[in-house]
Amino acid sequence: MKEYLFTTCLETRDYECDLQGVVNNANYQHYLEYTRHKWLQSRGQSFQQWHEKGIDAMVSEINIKYKSPLHGQEEFLSCLNLHREGARFIFEQDIYRKADMKLCIQATVTIVSVVNGRLSKGDEIAFLLEDVQ
Repeated sequence: MKEYLFTTCLETRDYECDLQGVVNNANYQHYLEYTRHKWLQSRGQSFQQWHEKGIDAMVSEINIKYKSPLHGQEEFLSCLNLHREGARFIFEQDIYRKADMKLCIQATVTIVSVVNGRLSKGDEIAFLLEDVQ
């Protein structure tokens, strides 16, 4: 497993599985979002606080490569790294099954900053990268 800026351990729930007994593809987006929220909280920030200041971090693009399925009641590690490309903040997020450390998904999530309803250059949230690069 490569090095990550942030990692959290989660567990799948039976109701997230489809008829084949694997986690439905849509649930992975919930895991990815939850991980971004937990990372932000670990830095003493929250999307709610930002919203109250008129700053909204919005997903503009998600690309997910499904590698190996998760099943109900399996623990997994949800990991992220972050870098900036102009006004876009790129989260590279991977999920590993904890039991065997098998890579389950690789995702790239692109975030943009909207301030008071207008797309911004992202400078108001650039501090997120202070200890990253």
